[in-house]
Amino acid sequence: MVEAQLAERGIQDPCILDVMRKIPRERFLPSAIAHQAYQDRALPVELGQTISQPYIVGCMTQALQLKPHHRVLEVGTGTGYQTAILAHLAKTVYSVERFDELSQSAQSRLRFLGLGNVVCKTGDGTRGWPEHAPYDRIIVTAAAPRIIQDLVDQLDEGGLLVMPVGGEGTQRLTTIERHAEKVVERPSIAVRFVKLIGEGGFQN
Repeated sequence: MVEAQLAERGIQDPCILDVMRKIPRERFLPSAIAHQAYQDRALPVELGQTISQPYIVGCMTQALQLKPHHRVLEVGTGTGYQTAILAHLAKTVYSVERFDELSQSAQSRLRFLGLGNVVCKTGDGTRGWPEHAPYDRIIVTAAAPRIIQDLVDQLDEGGLLVMPVGGEGTQRLTTIERHAEKVVERPSIAVRFVKLIGEGGFQN
């Protein structure tokens, strides 16, 4: 997976490649489809959600430009696969999930892997987690119709927010960099994510 799907397609950060070699992706999937874990495509999980294809996980992680001292907010814990990758690369990960069932399952997987630097809660991730702000990095693992100002406001100076922006038809993976005087937006590749539901995203 790492060589054919990631390295050959532009994921060059050796730390990311090493972590994605080590983490057993099959543990983050329902048992019925665990044999598909290393295919380069999104796969369905519980409650109508998906686990992103490995290449997109690699793209989003690389866009974050993570350093070992970083504090990261993740919006959308999902199965916990992206969370586990972040936990290996950053100091602390704060992860918010809308569905408590998904959050509890993810926390169980993360404990099994011995990742003690993740703090999880159930709630509306579009509002961020202001109690722990500011964050060096924020990642959103579902698509919002626009950049969410509450999340930008929780970035530290020079911090990065990586999220898919757009509707069902057109979404772009977008990196937002916060500075005191301005916010810089850099759209990149076309992606397809489930909708981010919440106050700052799509409504039910």
